[in-house]
Amino acid sequence: MAQGMAGDDTSVVLVELMTPDMANFYGTIHGGTILSFVDKAAFVCASRYAGTGCVTASVHQVDFLAPIYVGEVVTFLAKVDFVGRTSMDLNIRITAEDLRTGVKRLVNTCHVTMVAIKDGKPSPVPPYTPRTPEEIRMFAEAQVLRKLKKEHAAEAAKTFEEMDGLSPKEDLLEWLKQKRWLD
Repeated sequence: MAQGMAGDDTSVVLVELMTPDMANFYGTIHGGTILSFVDKAAFVCASRYAGTGCVTASVHQVDFLAPIYVGEVVTFLAKVDFVGRTSMDLNIRITAEDLRTGVKRLVNTCHVTMVAIKDGKPSPVPPYTPRTPEEIRMFAEAQVLRKLKKEHAAEAAKTFEEMDGLSPKEDLLEWLKQKRWLD
């Protein structure tokens, strides 16, 4: 297995021109198109880092901050922020550039968890040691997001289990009102 990597070895930049076939009925780029590019950038970044192919385990905390327009050049910066035994957490920052004006805007951020796969099974990945202040900050944020994701999953499982004993109509609606989840 390769030695631990850091710095430029943990990031990938994917640049794409947004074309009319990517647009929705409002003239902006489909969110699904952006997520497809996110997955590609995450795959390349994680696979290079792991030294083997990877699969997407989770796409979480996707924030569409601003619309992206046909003709803009979109840059996807994927960066490994945290490494587990077989998984990697990546932060992806997406900017759009208007080529006529040179103005660049942050349009999306998201976090993706990838798992290294070798011979059809999860495969260990090299350790990651953040070195710069920014890498340390992103490593810490990835730890927080990991913890919050586990807590959310546990809370959701508990809530759904509680819902299982309720009748589909009156009991569920009353339960939602009691929880103040129904306006």
